[in-house]
Amino acid sequence: MPPFKIFVGYDSREDIAWQVCRHSLLRHAKNPIAVHPLKQTTLREIGLYSRPLDARASTEFSLTRFLTPFLAQEAGWSMFVDCDVLYTGDVNEILAGLDPSKAIHVVQHDYSPANMIKMDGKAQHIYPRKNWSSMILFNGAHPDVQALTPEVVNTAEPAFLHRLNWVKNEADIGAVDLTWNFLEGEYPMPETTPRAIHFTNGGPWFDNWMGVAFGDLWLREKEI
Repeated sequence: MPPFKIFVGYDSREDIAWQVCRHSLLRHAKNPIAVHPLKQTTLREIGLYSRPLDARASTEFSLTRFLTPFLAQEAGWSMFVDCDVLYTGDVNEILAGLDPSKAIHVVQHDYSPANMIKMDGKAQHIYPRKNWSSMILFNGAHPDVQALTPEVVNTAEPAFLHRLNWVKNEADIGAVDLTWNFLEGEYPMPETTPRAIHFTNGGPWFDNWMGVAFGDLWLREKEI
């Protein structure tokens, strides 16, 4: 059985977030997974990413995430996730029940951001399907995913990419449960610990976000 390929957004300002995300993924996985950082510098060096630097982008992986299926070269499912996510359960379980007729699966958030400034002072941008692209399961066998080539990623408008408009039919965007991309600070505290806690506004690796909910779990994972 080939490993489930997971690509994690990498930002040089949040190296520790990537390390903890990777650690939590691997520690809980009961079946093989392969976890790779999406480093913009590396993607530029190998010629896969050539967009001009965007000072408005909140992270270095804002658009490189859409290279995931091309990099995975996988006929089955591959996944992208932001680095500011802590896993508390086996990520392989997300694969159960996915619809092979869908192009992608995401948590279909419907919310208004509680904070207009996030992380280390970056402005919060509001747009349709916000945070849907922060965790994407790509079906490598679907034609819309196969059409998401490096050329498209390097030339398409950011809004086209982030709003998932490259999926031609809205019905081909499948949904997964909120527990797989729980936005800390944006939803009421759940009764049970989410499987994937997303510190979307800022996590305890930033001094001014040390008091976030579930921050103790992230700090504990860091020390394991």
